[in-house]
Amino acid sequence: MTAGMRPLVVLRGGGDLATGVAWRLQRAGFRIAILELAQPRVVRRVVSAAQAVFAGIHTVEGVRFVAAAHSQAAAFATGQPWAGSVHSTPAASATADVDVENSGANVPVFIDEHFELRAALNAQILVDARLKKRGIDTRLDMAPLVVGLGPGFVVGQHCHAVVETQRGHTLGRVYTAQGAVALADTGIPEAVAGHTGARVLRAPCSGELLAHFEIGAMLEPGAVVCTVAGQGVNAPFAGVLRGLLQSGLQVAAGEKIGDMDPRSTPAHCFMISDKALAVAGGVLEAVLHASSL
Repeated sequence: MTAGMRPLVVLRGGGDLATGVAWRLQRAGFRIAILELAQPRVVRRVVSAAQAVFAGIHTVEGVRFVAAAHSQAAAFATGQPWAGSVHSTPAASATADVDVENSGANVPVFIDEHFELRAALNAQILVDARLKKRGIDTRLDMAPLVVGLGPGFVVGQHCHAVVETQRGHTLGRVYTAQGAVALADTGIPEAVAGHTGARVLRAPCSGELLAHFEIGAMLEPGAVVCTVAGQGVNAPFAGVLRGLLQSGLQVAAGEKIGDMDPRSTPAHCFMISDKALAVAGGVLEAVLHASSL
């Protein structure tokens, strides 16, 4: 590693909470790499690094996330110039590689479903931001500092620190005591302007999702937001379409595919959320505390 270089932070997952973490850590001077699925299941796509998998390049509040090939991992990890390999992403709409001279300002997003880049990246800090909640496969020995986000992680078993992701008085708090865990998942979406479960759009059946509106669109009750295998998914109330899975994805019956916001402020759809920033603050605290020991 080049002298004076900030530690490399690898995030498993590039959803909206993970992106808030990446954004805040990058602003604090850390180098970031993100690992994602080949077909990310991300609802709040416009504020998610994972969208780079589909678009090739995706910018969130000034930070540019770039689809990168596995062959670029070693160069990035050692602080060498690397090029975003936009052509490596079949669904990418971009047609040119990212300028190598500007690559230091970009965050690479690698398709790495099984953590195959672990050796090449040699991360000093690993943040599991996938919000799996169960079936955790991250381990203490994967990096000198391992941080888990939300329920399912046990300090001393999966990670060195857990950051609370449930809204409320403890949101963003860092737990480091042996055996500590985050609050259990309630399975109930937070209430927004009196709406809870109705805010979440779910697939009526299995099949291909085709979007009828873009994220940020103002919708009237009953508007057909999208179809799944030809079956319409209607807006449950008047509001803004806050999130929707990538059009063309195959989805399962009952899967969460979208999110409505009754507050009807389209600008919020394009901003990192208060929750993501609070969680990101917790991760930054965990990282800085560990480095001071």
